[in-house]
Parts: sequence; C-alpha cells; structure tokens
Amino acid sequence: MNVPPRHVAIAGAGIAGLTAALCFAERGFRVSVLERAEKLEEVGAGLQLSPNATVILKRLGLLEDATRVAVRPVSIELRRADSLRTLAAVPLGETALRRWGAPYLTIHRADLHDILARAVRAHPAITLETGVTVGSAKLSDAGNVLSATRAGVEDEIACDLAVGADGVRSALRAAGPLARPARFSGYVAWRAIATPQLCAGLIPTDRVSAFLNPRFHLVAYPLRGGQIVNLVVIGRMPAPTESGAGGERRMLPPGIIAGAADDIDALAANVDGWLPWPIAEVDGEASWIDPAGLALIGDAAHAMGPYAAQGAVMAIEDAATLAATVAARPDDLAGALARYQAVRRERVRQVAKRGAFNRFVWHASGPVALGRDIVLALRRGRSLAADLDWLYAYDAETA
Repeated sequence: MNVPPRHVAIAGAGIAGLTAALCFAERGFRVSVLERAEKLEEVGAGLQLSPNATVILKRLGLLEDATRVAVRPVSIELRRADSLRTLAAVPLGETALRRWGAPYLTIHRADLHDILARAVRAHPAITLETGVTVGSAKLSDAGNVLSATRAGVEDEIACDLAVGADGVRSALRAAGPLARPARFSGYVAWRAIATPQLCAGLIPTDRVSAFLNPRFHLVAYPLRGGQIVNLVVIGRMPAPTESGAGGERRMLPPGIIAGAADDIDALAANVDGWLPWPIAEVDGEASWIDPAGLALIGDAAHAMGPYAAQGAVMAIEDAATLAATVAARPDDLAGALARYQAVRRERVRQVAKRGAFNRFVWHASGPVALGRDIVLALRRGRSLAADLDWLYAYDAETA
C-alpha cells in the first residue's frame, strides 16, 4: 500500500498555484508554494469569473472579498463592430445567482491574486517562498524531489506530490516526461485600460460587451466597481517582438480594427497605449501527470485561447478537482492522478470546443455572419443562458 501523500509542493504562485495551495490545505495537506519572482505580484488586467469559478471561491471563504473589488455585470452583450447594433444579450446579475448558484464577476487579475495570496500567507499549513526557481522533478520509489535554486544555490525539496502551476512556459512540463512546447496560436490580444468617461456612449459600465468583426473582436467590461474599463482586441497577426507586461505600450497596428465603427476607432486611438500579448497554446491531449507524483494544472497543462473567457476559470477548476481527487484516494496516488486527468481532460476539451466555436462565429463574414445575426435575433436571453448551463453550473469538486 502506498503512503498517503501529505506534502504537496507547488511550482508557481499565480492564480492556479495559489488556488491549489488553498484547496489542498483545506483538506489537511501540508503545502509548499515556490515562486520564481522575488516579489509576489500579478500582471495583466481583467478576468471574467463565471459561476463555475466563483462557487469555488465561495467554498474557500473568499467570495465576499472578491465581490467587494469586482463588478457583477448584468449581461454579456454581443454587438456588431461596424454598426454597433446589438445582436443578443445573455442575462447575468441576479439571473446567474438563481440559475447557476453563484455570481458572475469581472475582476482585475491583480485584485484576485492579492486575495488568494493573503489567504495563502494566513494559512498555517502553507509555506510560500519567493525567489525560488524550480527546474525539474525527480520521481522515484525512494521519494519525490523538486530541484530548485535559491539565490544561486542549488537545493532539493522533498514532497509526496509535485504540482506544476508555472504557466504556459512551465519548467516542470518542459523538463521531464511530460515535455511539449507551447506554440503561438497566430492570434494576439491587445490589452488596454480606459476610463468610463472615455467609453461613454459606446461601452456601458454595467455589462460585458463583445463587438464582432471578421478581422477582430473587442471585449470590454468594467473593473474595480466600474472605476476603469478593461479592453481587449483580439485578431490574427504575427507575434510582436516585444510583448507582455514588460513590453512597451503602443498604438494598435494599422488595419487590425479595419471595418470598425468610428466610435471604436476613436476609443482605440485615445486610450493610453495597448500592450500586445501573443496567445500561446499547449497541446492538452498530451499527458498532464506522472503517476509517481507529478500533475500539471492550468496553462501548464492546457493553455487555450480566451474565446470562452475560461482560461483562469479552468485553472481554478483544475486546482479544486486535483485536491479533491487526491484527498479522496489517500492510498492510491497514481489512481487519483489518473482520475484527475480523465475528468479534467474531457472538461477542457468541451471548453476548448466552445472557444473555437465562439472564435468562428465572432469572426464570421459574408453569409455566415448574416446567418449568425438572424439566429441571434431570434434567441431570447433565457434560451442563450440555457446554452451555458453545462459550463457555468459545473461543480469541479464533485465531478
């Protein structure tokens, strides 16, 4: 009989890693979180947290904190980018609470990260270390260890289970039998923050707005109680040479929003610069686990495009499922990891298919776009919400 795993070492202190730490600690595990950065901080801008994520925050006792700094949008509104005509609206707000049992929130990534980090630091079963670079995992019958570097000094950290929550460029994925490269998807997300005043007349600050166009789509939604508006333009183009949080803000490339209404053109030109983020993907069909004691979660396992607004949500679901599965099979780690992968792989496949469908429909042109508009005009909000029951009512801990 295997010795039940009691010490979990997690590489990465992003949203996936911190959520996993809390989920494991709540089930009686001792947890070490190892973060490469010297200072714990999160980059990026807005996130959409659908009810399948906020229900997990509620169980961790963090939903009230999140709600205080978030916005609860009344709907997701689909509009044409050329005429600005509204095509359809999915009701959220109170409808989300009644239908899916938890709220739909828009929140600044840094705010969510801060809430999770404070909870991790306050938990007596969790140790959080920064400035630690995890290189690889050595798995054997004699025990599992993570190779790590602290201030230039090599070290080994013993654990029963290693969790790779270190993102799309995961060192734990790249260094062992789970190795596979991340690939550029061909799409770039250009991110910016605007004031409500700058968006006035175009983007309401009480909902998620998606503007559809064959060349691009623009998603906009309020953050921090409506004090700011998150903007994301996604289109196909070569990857910029400089990108991400360390890149330089710049104007949108010529032509990326060609065909947009004048109001969108004006907004794009007047915000304080855009940051390009090449959208990377990871083959989610390859293995996420080593039965001896290694599991990947979040982008490290299955980075996908943002077309269903489920990237961070899938990481939160992964964390909850992995902890619940390992805790449910204390004497069978290999079986628990296999079960985690089977359950999560099918779920991620479904979400990825929905994202691919959204991208196709949102970027449609010609007769396909005309057909889309006609079909959406015939759909009522309740019907559109029902289409999302499989996604938003999902319970990752009991699946």
